[in-house]
Amino acid sequence: MNAKMYINARDIKSRINPEIYGHFSEHLGRCIYNGIYVGEDSTIPNTKGIRNDIVDAFKNIKMPVLRWPGGCFADEYHWKDGIGEKSQRKKMINTHWGGVTEDNSFGTHEFFDLCELIGCEPYLAGNLGSGSVKELSEWIEYITFGGVSPMAELRRKNGREKPWKLKYLGIGNESWGCGGNMTPEFYSELYRQYQTYCRNYDGNQLYKVACGPNADDYNWTKVIMEKIKPWHANAISLHYYTVPSGNWEDKGNATGFTDDEYYKTLEKTRYMDTLIKRHSDIMNVYDPENKIKLIVDEWGTWYNVEEGTNPGFLFQQNTMRDAMVASINLNIFNAHSNRVAMANLAQAVNVLQSLILTEGERMVLTPTYHIFDLYKNHQGAKLCYSSIDDIRQDGYDLPVISQSVSVNDKNEMTLTLSNCSLTESVSVDTDICGFDFSSAKARILTGKADAHNTFDKPDAVKISDFSEVTKTDRGIRFTLPPCSAAEIILS
Repeated sequence: MNAKMYINARDIKSRINPEIYGHFSEHLGRCIYNGIYVGEDSTIPNTKGIRNDIVDAFKNIKMPVLRWPGGCFADEYHWKDGIGEKSQRKKMINTHWGGVTEDNSFGTHEFFDLCELIGCEPYLAGNLGSGSVKELSEWIEYITFGGVSPMAELRRKNGREKPWKLKYLGIGNESWGCGGNMTPEFYSELYRQYQTYCRNYDGNQLYKVACGPNADDYNWTKVIMEKIKPWHANAISLHYYTVPSGNWEDKGNATGFTDDEYYKTLEKTRYMDTLIKRHSDIMNVYDPENKIKLIVDEWGTWYNVEEGTNPGFLFQQNTMRDAMVASINLNIFNAHSNRVAMANLAQAVNVLQSLILTEGERMVLTPTYHIFDLYKNHQGAKLCYSSIDDIRQDGYDLPVISQSVSVNDKNEMTLTLSNCSLTESVSVDTDICGFDFSSAKARILTGKADAHNTFDKPDAVKISDFSEVTKTDRGIRFTLPPCSAAEIILS
């Protein structure tokens, strides 16, 4: 197959906020415990109980923001249980995820330690479901106030003299479901009350996120936008998971799938584009100045759990199919970066569409991790106009090629493209306007759809150099192999 691609570097669409490449860590399965956090006494190399190899991996992809502590867990999390001497912290039952005991050894201080080690922004999900206005208000004071107050003194007593900086604050999670089964009208009124008492201390400016819709619940967005004004919220959230079968009782398997299941998965993940367009249309009616942003703070694939694992731990393998899902979604978020300010893949380690899998001391980078590595040069860059021939996969409502183009402050043009065809290579001839370059460097991730990394074969799927890029009079020419994603940087 052949495709023509047009790029105009003078036609700037928007800035790609780095937080679009964000992530999510919940007290769920082995995401936190025996994943990110192993404790200070572990033989696994760690800093304050946080795995060094995981921190290094997160830093490599320039992780810009990390959401915590949930998820559904957030609305049953009481932050005071997770501070102070660890032996004295309250234990609780994680009723949402596996019924296991939560010992609260990873709490506020540990999370902010993690973010400082990575160099990323913390994003807190506040407890609106089972908490109180006072509880959330005091948490913000504990974290961000540097003066004399009961919460600031409590923080100092627990070993932290200086306050932290906190930008992103979600007020409630999935309030339409596990966060309280609320109506949008009820949630809106409750949100307005809660956010009033989340104060800005010592120059810290909160970026407040209201609970937005579940997938295509357009009425929720309409009501929220009617009730919540720009001085109440900076953004609303959107959650959408790609479930291949469309059946939550039998979602399909992470490996061993058919070609038809592969294409249907990508078809379903492309629905993200429709969701963002339609929710943005509603938001534009009530907020034509684009003051309230959209944050897709839970997205990714959701399959049946791996056989023999705890059903409540949501542990699944990660294949080249997932890499293609990630590639398509990141290109969609880039395309809508005028409204989409952040996105958070679910989840960072050992849960759902993970970046990383761990087993004791061993760690595996998944194909999805490698996509974030390929795409990291878009962070903070300016999205410019690009279009490519709309070649459709036979038998499916699915474009074969997905693409983004940006130019950063170093005057580098970054192209990211993926070819979802399982059988056909695509030769791409580009026509580039408004950008001069003398060199091209490129990397690629490719493999069979079911290819994945294991603890015995951790590099079965990995990034390699892509030498098939040639300069032409009008731009560049290259050929994408089947089931592949590539990064090309021109300078």
